[in-house]
This record gives sequence, structure tokens and C-alpha cells, in this order.
Amino acid sequence: MTNKKEDKSSWAIGGMTLIGIGVGMIFLQTSPLLLVASVLVGLGLGLLIASLMSRRTEL
Repeated sequence: MTNKKEDKSSWAIGGMTLIGIGVGMIFLQTSPLLLVASVLVGLGLGLLIASLMSRRTEL
């Protein structure tokens, strides 16, 4: 089990979600569904980065 102080996966997930919200705010006047899509893409990318980070620490 990794140390909680060394685990940065939550930072990756939260950061990418915030980026998705920021990008979605740009498209909000065009279509509200683009905001939702941007948040979901940001969340997905954050989970992918967190997975890659945890794989790197296992090696």
C-alpha cells in the first residue's frame, strides 16, 4: 500500500476535472451539453492519468 502523502492520484483526478469545468464554461453559451461532456472528459482523463501514475509507482 502506498503512503497517503505520496499518493497524487486524487490531485490528478481533481485537477483534470477542474480543467474540464473551465473548458466547459467556455462552451456553456453554445450548448450546456458541452459543459457536461467537458466535465466527463476531464474526469476520464484524470482517472487515466491516476492509473498511469499508480502503475509507475508499482514498478
